[in-house]
Amino acid sequence: MRVLLLSAYEAVSHRYWAQSLMAQLDEVSWTLLSLPPRHFAWRIRGNPLSWMLKEHDTLSQHFDVVLATSMVDLATLVGLFPHLGQARKIVYFHENQFSYPESSDQMPQVEAKMVNLYAALAADSVVFNSAYNRDSFIDGARAFLKKMPENLPAVKPLEALRARAQVLPVPIPVSNKTSRDATMPHLIVWNHRWEYDKNPDDFFAVLFALSDAGVSFELAVMGQRFRQAPAIFAEAEQRLAKHIVAWGPQPEEAYRELLDSAGIVVSTTWHEFQGLAIMEAAQRGALPLVPDRLCFPALYPPDYRYDGTREGLYERLNTWLTDPAARPERLDATAWEWSAWREAYRQLLSDERV
Repeated sequence: MRVLLLSAYEAVSHRYWAQSLMAQLDEVSWTLLSLPPRHFAWRIRGNPLSWMLKEHDTLSQHFDVVLATSMVDLATLVGLFPHLGQARKIVYFHENQFSYPESSDQMPQVEAKMVNLYAALAADSVVFNSAYNRDSFIDGARAFLKKMPENLPAVKPLEALRARAQVLPVPIPVSNKTSRDATMPHLIVWNHRWEYDKNPDDFFAVLFALSDAGVSFELAVMGQRFRQAPAIFAEAEQRLAKHIVAWGPQPEEAYRELLDSAGIVVSTTWHEFQGLAIMEAAQRGALPLVPDRLCFPALYPPDYRYDGTREGLYERLNTWLTDPAARPERLDATAWEWSAWREAYRQLLSDERV
């Protein structure tokens, strides 16, 4: 089987998914085309042109399956290379633009939303990494199309798409580690992108309050950092200096060691469709504490969720830090590992329903 794998905006999680998928299904003949994760507005509209001009010979070949991320303008690409329309076309949604929280200085991402929508409509199979991703895409597209200057009969095709869509998460590697207790049970980890949509303001506001109240904890703030980060990070580095054991992106070995020793990993995000960083930390033994919104209610039992407010996060963290007996058991992450999903991905490519 020859599969063309297209990743138009190769963010860290997209690259991990593509590389691990190819490694897990090594019987497939893979051809990967990817584009770097920068210049978002151009990338999402320009990826067919970039590939046509740079990869014309590759795209002119025959493939049995075209597997594209939702950033790929699949409808345009098939128009430029009509023979690709004869392959089975699968679109994988790591995220969707209809539920992305737009900051005050951003223009609405109309073009990106339309690329997502056209790609889904052009595909033979549509796959989402979570049910929340699927539902927020369909519901967001319905609301978006209601704003169009004509009354488009979109409900029926969108609901049909919801019914036939599959949910296959991005699996995490199988862990070879044995169960263990955290060596630093008061170590709190933040391992997310340093961007506004991850809501660092709530996270640090709670830690400021805990520190002012004299609660003992250590802090490792890691994750992907960009040239410009929300101002709260600079303030937090100063105000929480006595708690910090790591600050900023870490070498792979150091990152793993911190996850292995951590007691708690926290999310305060406004934008998450699966949350690989939280899953990875939970797999290695940290207790996840996530807001009761987005994809999290379907993934984490109530003991690992707070109500999504600063007050709720403060109450739960304060209890976990001051009364270790109140903490829940380590979460079993085996259901998220590749061993649980390899066959489903194999069947997706071979057009066999699970």
